[in-house]
Amino acid sequence: MTAHRVIKRFASGSDGRAAREWRGLTLLAAHAPGLAPEPYEADLAAERPFVVMSRLTGEPLRGTVMGNQQLDALAEAVSALHNAVPPPVLRSVPSRPVLPPDLVRLINGWAVEAPSSRTGGPVGQAMGTGLRWLAGTQLHAEDPQDFPDVFGPGDGNLANYLWDGSRVQVVDFEDSGRSDRAYELAEITEHVGSWVEQPVDVAGFLARFELSPAETARLRECRRLLALVWLFLLAQDDPDHPRNPVGTAEKQAVRLLELLG
Repeated sequence: MTAHRVIKRFASGSDGRAAREWRGLTLLAAHAPGLAPEPYEADLAAERPFVVMSRLTGEPLRGTVMGNQQLDALAEAVSALHNAVPPPVLRSVPSRPVLPPDLVRLINGWAVEAPSSRTGGPVGQAMGTGLRWLAGTQLHAEDPQDFPDVFGPGDGNLANYLWDGSRVQVVDFEDSGRSDRAYELAEITEHVGSWVEQPVDVAGFLARFELSPAETARLRECRRLLALVWLFLLAQDDPDHPRNPVGTAEKQAVRLLELLG
């Protein structure tokens, strides 16, 4: 790692993360130069694969107070990501890992395994409400042909969106692939990093996108789904070594119930 280059190493190549990172960077370099790091080289066959890329100078948006200028730049960067890869090229890009049907199966598995000691009180009540909603959705049987394809980075953490004072650039494409706009927007709005430190103006951010009625309905369902995922994840936090502030799971419970209301 130098002042101008970053080497991103991966524990293994078997999970496809390194290949997705390299593919995402090379696609964006070809179709939206300047939006993401420039890819220099990679060894995807190594025991510990690595990707070498340029270093970006911006500061992560996570935990910052975003005004209209930052929200405009974030929405512009997200739109540029979604629309960067031409449809004929995008059709050959594999789907991103973990789509809504995968999350439905994951949650149902967690619901069976969740220890009662971690799921009482408001968290348990919100989980129960969320699981009843989940049983009535069609997210487990969606047809990906129903929504236009976009290139999705696959990670809504605002730490991956870097503000340099005039524009937003994006890093981390190890979970990237073909996706749809509503699901990718929900990834951003419902990521714990979008509210636990400094809440994002979700309504203001989403108002910057012109969604079809079908996308608007799907966005609502995907936000509920991801909020339920985060509730289960936060409920599993080790109370002796918490990764998030005390009370985060309870706040997520309230957030989920508001989305389900």
